[in-house]
Amino acid sequence: MPSQWLTAAEQTAWRHFITTLPDLMAAFESDLAPYGLSMGDYEVLVFLSEAEDDRMRMCDLAGALRLSPSGLTRRLDGLVKVGWVERASCASDRRVMYAHLTAAGRSKMDEAAPHHVASVRRHLLKPIGNDGAQQLGDLFLIVREHLHALQAV
Repeated sequence: MPSQWLTAAEQTAWRHFITTLPDLMAAFESDLAPYGLSMGDYEVLVFLSEAEDDRMRMCDLAGALRLSPSGLTRRLDGLVKVGWVERASCASDRRVMYAHLTAAGRSKMDEAAPHHVASVRRHLLKPIGNDGAQQLGDLFLIVREHLHALQAV
C-alpha cells in the first residue's frame, strides 16, 4: 500500500505539536525546579494528594502514571528519600504496597501547586485564550478517547 503523506495543513499541525511539546514541558520543569520537583515528582504528589487518605496502591499509581513497576520504584525512591512519600504495606494483604503522601509531601505540594498553576496559565493557557483552551481540551479528549478505544480492542 503506498504511503498517504500528510497534507500541508496536517504536516504543519504535526510539526508544531512535536516541536512545541518539549519546550512547553521544559518550561514547566524549569518553573518547578526551585521547589526541588520535576514534573514526574509533581505528578506523583498530585495523584496521591487527590487519592482517598492520600495513598494509592503501588500498582494503581504505576498505571495512572503510565510507568512500569520498576519505573515507579525509581520515581518514588527520591520522593521517599526526601520524606515526601512513604511506602506502606497493607495490613490485610501482604502482597499489596501503598505509596502514601506524607505531611511534608503535602506541604511541598501546597507550596508548589500555586506556582505550577501560574506556569500552566502563563505558558499554555494565556497564549491561546479561553476559546483556545476549550478547543484544546475538546481536541485532546477526542484523541484520548480514540487511543483508549484502540487499547480496548
